[in-house]
Amino acid sequence: MSPLGADIVGLLGSALFIAAFAYANMVKVIDKVLFNAVNLIGAALLLTSLSVNFNLAAFVLEAAWTLIAAISLVSALLARRTVEVQP
Repeated sequence: MSPLGADIVGLLGSALFIAAFAYANMVKVIDKVLFNAVNLIGAALLLTSLSVNFNLAAFVLEAAWTLIAAISLVSALLARRTVEVQP
């Protein structure tokens, strides 16, 4: 990936983070699946951009963010599934 491509991918990831943050602060009830999916995609895009323009501090932050978002997404999906199954 070119440096320009990495910048574009990283900016898209940043835009997703900002959108998720704005969403969480504007709605009365957060859809945790949506919120965590957007955060996971944003973190993955930023990690991808860091493969070209590496920064250790940013990498550690994004790796942690990816892990937390992935675990939270699975948890939210399981919770949603449990609610849908109950009569």
